[in-house]
Amino acid sequence: MSDPAHALTLQFLAWVAERPRSYADAMEAWRSTCPRLSIWEDAILDGLVAFAGGVTRNQSRVTLTPKGRALLRAGDGAGEPGVLAAKPRAVALVR
Repeated sequence: MSDPAHALTLQFLAWVAERPRSYADAMEAWRSTCPRLSIWEDAILDGLVAFAGGVTRNQSRVTLTPKGRALLRAGDGAGEPGVLAAKPRAVALVR
C-alpha cells in the first residue's frame, strides 16, 4: 500500500474495533496538529465512525459504522484488527 493516510485510517478503524473507546480516548490518542494528517477527523467526515451514548461528547463511545467496518474488512489484505490495532505513534510524512 503506497498511501500512508489509508494505512493510518485502517489502523484507526482497527483501534476503534479492538475494544470500546470513548471520544476522549480517541481525541487523546489520535489528535494531530498536522493539516495533512487528519485521520481521526477524516474518519468522522467520511462516515467511518459514529458516536453512541454518553451524556457529553467526551463520554460518548466511538463506534464503527457499517461503512467503516466494510473498509476495515476490505483493508489491503492485511486488515485484520489484531495486526493493525497497535496504539498510534508519531508518523513522519516524506514528500
